[in-house]
Amino acid sequence: MFNINNPEIKFALDSVREAAQLVQTVQKESTKNALTKGDKSPVTVADFASQALVSYHLLQAFPDAVLVGEEASDVLKAEGAENLLAQVTGYVARFVPETEPATVCEWIDRGAADPAKRFWTLDPIDGTKGFIRGDQYAVALALIDDGQVQIGVLGCPNLGASGTLTVAVRGEGTWLTSIADFEKNDWKRIQVSPRAKPNEARLMRSFESGHTDVSKIDEFASALGSTAEPIRMDSQAKYAVLAAGEGEIILRLLSPKMPNYQEKIWDQAAGSLVLEEAGGKISDLYGKALDFSVGRKLINNRGVLATNGLLHDAALKALEKIGA
Repeated sequence: MFNINNPEIKFALDSVREAAQLVQTVQKESTKNALTKGDKSPVTVADFASQALVSYHLLQAFPDAVLVGEEASDVLKAEGAENLLAQVTGYVARFVPETEPATVCEWIDRGAADPAKRFWTLDPIDGTKGFIRGDQYAVALALIDDGQVQIGVLGCPNLGASGTLTVAVRGEGTWLTSIADFEKNDWKRIQVSPRAKPNEARLMRSFESGHTDVSKIDEFASALGSTAEPIRMDSQAKYAVLAAGEGEIILRLLSPKMPNYQEKIWDQAAGSLVLEEAGGKISDLYGKALDFSVGRKLINNRGVLATNGLLHDAALKALEKIGA
């Protein structure tokens, strides 16, 4: 069992749990206040509020810690955005009563830091389109030290009957509890699937196709020989499911529309450790380990392949066969 009283682990669990509860509340009350960022992905009140809340807790626990987050407050400061900022402030204030609009923006913008030797990285809502649809999404937080993920936490409010909280600590395994039962300290260690036959491999496929190549994934399944029904799910929630043995392969191919796309570290860091500590394996499409030491993007990697470990070599051969 991991040490739940370790200050960094405790911060990560507490802040992700609260952020998950916050975004779940926003989802229940309204998802109509979405807008579009420059990269065409939707961002909502919940994205901003979630990042502000986690950043606030990090500031309280570790004032000098570095945070690399996805969001920036520029849009909230723009003319005509007063109502949006007021909504974000209102949701954060449910957890931090002293919240003001100016401090919300300050907390969000702490995530603009450049990666250091030791830093936290946050995706306040991974899978925003899934969030808007009422499907799967995750709050993803990870601690990276000298290029290695040391702690990874995924809060998945729509996974399971009452949402799940998954934590991985390097060398200590991957553990799961429900968000509702968090206070009970009732953690279950999880392991990847033992399936080793390629034809039985269940591919976990996103509903969102913007950053992947759907037709190539079909070719991959054929080359692998997989006849199992794929599992469709957005966000790093897929890593929590894969780590619990409910799937075998996650594939992130590059979309023909975005051939030079580079993965952001917050999209993979927490999920990668959750999978690895459950016995799985993750690499890029060429089998190279993901390199979290070179900034806000995985510039030394191309795409992502995550498996239960037993099927990793077969998956790499299938990728080579289709020229991915």
